[in-house]
Amino acid sequence: MATPYTQVLPLPRHQHFPKPNPISKTVINDRYFENHPLVLLIDKSQSINQLKQIHAYMLRIGLFFDPFSASKLIEASSLSHFSSLDYAHKVFDEIPQPNLFSWNALIRAYSSSQDPIQSILMFVNMLCEGREFPSKFTYPFVFKASAKMKAIRFGRGLHGMVVKGRDVGLDIFVLNSLIHFYADCGCLDEAYLIFENMQTRDVVSWNTMILGFAEGGYADEALKIFHRMGEENVRPNDVTMMAVLSACAKKLDLEFGRWVHAFIKRNGIRESLILDNAILDMYMKCGSIEDAERLFRKMGEKDIVSWTTMLVGYARAGNFNAARSILNTMPSQDIVAWNALISAYEQSGKPKEALSVFNELQLIKKAEPDEVTLVCALSACAQLGAIDLGGWIHVYIKKQGIKFNCHLTTALIDMYSKCGDVEKALEMFDSVNIRDVFVWSAMIAGLAMHGRGKEAISLFLKMQEHKVKPNSVTLINVLCACSHSGLVEEGRAIFNQMEYVYGIVPGVKHYACLVDILGRAGELEVAEKLINNMPVTPGPSVWGALLGACRLHGNLELAEQACNRLVELEPENHGAYVLLSNIYAKSGKWDEVSMLRKRMRECGLKKEPGCSSIEVHSIVHEFLVGDNTHPQSQKIYAKLDEIAARLKHVGYVSNKSQILQLVEEEDMQEQALNLHSEKLAMAFGLISVAPSQPIRIVKNLRVCADCHAVAKLLSKLYDREIILRDRYRFHHFKEGNCSCKDYW
Repeated sequence: MATPYTQVLPLPRHQHFPKPNPISKTVINDRYFENHPLVLLIDKSQSINQLKQIHAYMLRIGLFFDPFSASKLIEASSLSHFSSLDYAHKVFDEIPQPNLFSWNALIRAYSSSQDPIQSILMFVNMLCEGREFPSKFTYPFVFKASAKMKAIRFGRGLHGMVVKGRDVGLDIFVLNSLIHFYADCGCLDEAYLIFENMQTRDVVSWNTMILGFAEGGYADEALKIFHRMGEENVRPNDVTMMAVLSACAKKLDLEFGRWVHAFIKRNGIRESLILDNAILDMYMKCGSIEDAERLFRKMGEKDIVSWTTMLVGYARAGNFNAARSILNTMPSQDIVAWNALISAYEQSGKPKEALSVFNELQLIKKAEPDEVTLVCALSACAQLGAIDLGGWIHVYIKKQGIKFNCHLTTALIDMYSKCGDVEKALEMFDSVNIRDVFVWSAMIAGLAMHGRGKEAISLFLKMQEHKVKPNSVTLINVLCACSHSGLVEEGRAIFNQMEYVYGIVPGVKHYACLVDILGRAGELEVAEKLINNMPVTPGPSVWGALLGACRLHGNLELAEQACNRLVELEPENHGAYVLLSNIYAKSGKWDEVSMLRKRMRECGLKKEPGCSSIEVHSIVHEFLVGDNTHPQSQKIYAKLDEIAARLKHVGYVSNKSQILQLVEEEDMQEQALNLHSEKLAMAFGLISVAPSQPIRIVKNLRVCADCHAVAKLLSKLYDREIILRDRYRFHHFKEGNCSCKDYW
């Protein structure tokens, strides 16, 4: 029955349509019915419902069994603007002997769909039936599907078939698609070899090779191909220039980017909104906001991409006011724009601002959060330790029926782990069936930061049992787990197996982990020897690990050496000076402390202030050292006095070695320790968090030994669980003990 939205084709009920002769050979081999009224109506259809009407008439008069007529129906139902692949495939399955055109139509349609594997399966089925053989119109779309699936082995098999087929092996359309396939799969050497051996090349050949190099991270090679294109007098088009602009953006070559912009104008290359957006993107990525603003103002037409490019550019440059202004000015605020601002805040270390924008999005409801929004918000929650909001997002995902893919699963595991609830992270990990290497790596990292090294190693072995190949990050996480748990021999064994068991050549970060493992365990000489014999140049992370170990074990001579090497590599690394200053302070060398701090002032470096945060009723409260700006400061300091009295009553004596500046008066020394940010956060937690709930604190620096000792005592005196995350790991304080077993 027709609805107000369904236009019925004008097919008179008694119109006579000529019936085909099912015996005639022309019905199978020729376009005998090319001008049949029903076949002509197929091209005029505007909806699937109209095609279904034609399909019914074709069945009634027997026209559907003519392969050419049926192929026209397949083409319209699979490749038109109103296509329905499900319907097209059902029609295809009814055709007794589909011709090559019908096979190609479905292969082509599936290659551009969300399910490209169906394109490959159609191709294989065609070969198995053996009635039709692939043509130059078949292979390009199978290569396209193979590229989307990253099916490199299958694609190489197709390449072999192309080489054997003389007619298709020289077709420029097929060869261009083959270049694209190899480039898209990261096999640029093979793509270039085909390009070099082509007898003739068109502009598409050059464009595909330039874009392949640009997107593959070989910007210089992309630009060389472009220059060579000019030397061979091949005229570039707008697609060429977009590929070249992509290379400029990857190379961050502003000067050449400006030359390309001028080249486009000078050579009369067809201007378009897409090309303008590519130029805009290049300027922003190359850091020239002025050029981008100039072009943006001149653009006669702007779309959501133009506005979003400006927004992202401002945000990356740290100009969040301008980014916010762009969002407010945009004609239509789609979720991509909101994601750009949320992501920019989150990646710039501004999680509170990221969550503020996320909350605003929830309130105004101008766009629905998507997977990217949720992943960014969860990452911001992880940075802040905001488990209440992170848990709310988890519930939101479930209520909205959003499928838990590997990206969301990884983000949730990371959020729960970094917010101190590793059991919830494990629950999330166990609840999903599909786990890629990133999901496994995130869970291993979660166990590592909570000091559960043996469990992390056990999970690492289980990962291999599930045939998931570890990557470089996985190995870093496992080695970190060994470091935090004092598993020296296990860490050493895993490191030694990296290359010949897992096929991963140890990088600088892996060596830094091993140095950390050895250094924490007191094997400083072994760690120093390892650094001296490294096959790669030791980076800041390596010297930083050694310097941290020297602080733990009080090796002043080696600390000075490590600090000097670290400062050579990173002159603005204030952390190096602070660590060495701490070692001097613990040794009572106050003159050296003063000298270091003077050098820091001369270099314009400042020590990062200690900051501790705690989430209460979904609100994150932050405390600095000696902070008195909190609305409940009076209650917090009263609680601190109560804590000090109870600690004194049980005989606790402050660890004066943690005072890193010269304070002579005894009472002032104690006061300096009492004002540490984590103690303020603990006091606030005791007066604000229900006794049944753990007190969760996040500190931006390493927790000091005095605060660590106090937290252990408070967990026993107040019968509270305190979970403290510092820069390097988690500490779970309960009944007077810490999960780190004082090894941190």
